[in-house]
Amino acid sequence: MSDSVLQRDAGELRGSGLTDTNTAFVEFRRVQKSYDGEILVVKDLNLSLPKGEFLTMLGPSGSGKTTCLMMLAGFETATHGEILLDGQPINNIPPHKRGIGMVFQNYALFPHMTVGENLSFPLEVRKLDKATRQAKVKRALDMVEMGDFINRRPAQLSGGQQQRIALARALVFEPELVLMDEPLGALDKQLREKMQFEITDLAHKLGITVVYVTHDQTEALTMSDRVAVFNDGVIQQIAPPDVLYESPDNSFVAQFIGENNTLEGEVIQIDGDTCQVKLDSGDVIDATPVNVSAVGDRTRVSIRPERVEANKKRLQKGAHTLKAEVLEFIYMGDVFRTRLRVAGNDEFIMKTRNAPDQDRLEPGQMIDIGWLPTDCRALDA
Repeated sequence: MSDSVLQRDAGELRGSGLTDTNTAFVEFRRVQKSYDGEILVVKDLNLSLPKGEFLTMLGPSGSGKTTCLMMLAGFETATHGEILLDGQPINNIPPHKRGIGMVFQNYALFPHMTVGENLSFPLEVRKLDKATRQAKVKRALDMVEMGDFINRRPAQLSGGQQQRIALARALVFEPELVLMDEPLGALDKQLREKMQFEITDLAHKLGITVVYVTHDQTEALTMSDRVAVFNDGVIQQIAPPDVLYESPDNSFVAQFIGENNTLEGEVIQIDGDTCQVKLDSGDVIDATPVNVSAVGDRTRVSIRPERVEANKKRLQKGAHTLKAEVLEFIYMGDVFRTRLRVAGNDEFIMKTRNAPDQDRLEPGQMIDIGWLPTDCRALDA
């Protein structure tokens, strides 16, 4: 991206008050959605975004995230509740009058139009004069480094180029809010990662508000200021990426975000911000109580693979140690990925960085592994 263009445009947008984050810019107030009058796909959603935030709605298929995006865009109507944009209710405002930019997975470019004509179309709908349209089209194409492609048709562009044009078209009329529905799903891994950084960089430099929908956890963690994790029509947790990963609120979030180890057991003692859990294997470990409230509660403890350590020199004071059998050792270049049998769990994963003092393990080998109690969270069973 051209920094001079982005900084100029960001200045203009800041001048309009777009980066003021003191008040909510997008709000869902007790929003529900049902398609058949019985089953709620979105259940009592309360959510607010400040101006300039990049929020990702993340969740499995059928979790309600895309329905929320479509209600915000105006393509679906809320069954109950209110949606506000910049303090104004928009439930009864048609999509084309909401002033929202949209980017879809399939690009939705008009095949019979050139790139320039595709970008000019939303400006024509808004009845801007030709000179203004040309200036805005040029600026939007410069933002995504596609100025030289103004006279080409979509069929003459690669997938990545088409996605850049789709993004430019969403930005050409200078919306304050841009919605993106799985926009990178059709791209290969390398191009997708490149576009992730480009979209995030552009959004932050322009100060626009973005609501982004994906089922890709890595994409959500990489791009977002905050992530809202959906399941069964409910936000399970909304937090910055690092908080979401390091401190999941429940078992669903822990399992859905990144790789995670779990061990089943029962709470036998609670003392403030620590608890003791007797695993089904008989081992007793300490954990941070999150979704447990009383002795006798069943729990599923969560430990991230990179927090597990087998090198005694690296095990800190206070670390738990358990016996483990090596089932599989995989060399992955920068890290070693080891599958272990731990406390009856044959899918327990340990990730260790490739370092001179890190042992390469053999299947069948018995080792001691450990982690800190603060890295172990007692969640719902």
